[in-house]
Amino acid sequence: MLVKQLSVFLENRKGRLAKLTRVLKENRINLVALSISDTTNFGILRAIVREPEAAATALRGAGFTANITEVLACAVPDQPGGLADVLLLLEQANISVEYLYSFVRTPGKEALILLRVDQLPEAIATIEQAGIRSLTHEEVLAYQA
Repeated sequence: MLVKQLSVFLENRKGRLAKLTRVLKENRINLVALSISDTTNFGILRAIVREPEAAATALRGAGFTANITEVLACAVPDQPGGLADVLLLLEQANISVEYLYSFVRTPGKEALILLRVDQLPEAIATIEQAGIRSLTHEEVLAYQA
């Protein structure tokens, strides 16, 4: 199962993140999940949105560099070790995790983990064989643990 992720390059300048969110607001695009990583000069915003292609188009039109990438989404128990179990499975299958982020909608039930891995089909097969649920883009948008 694959999820389309919006990735946006952001210069570390005052007001850039505010402008990005205004563009999304003006285009009625809601952020479902969000991660921002940064260095001294720039950052990368990664987000799950309802219409990633429309979001990328709107952001490009406003001068941002935006792309769509595919990530793996899986639901794990919201408890100590939930993430560790997934990462151990991927490690044992020799699959590298480039980055990840997560969110919890109902504490104590399930957490949703979004992962960018080097071998996406193999990662999906690995976690599903272990009984861990992967989710589609639509399931992530509607995610209610």
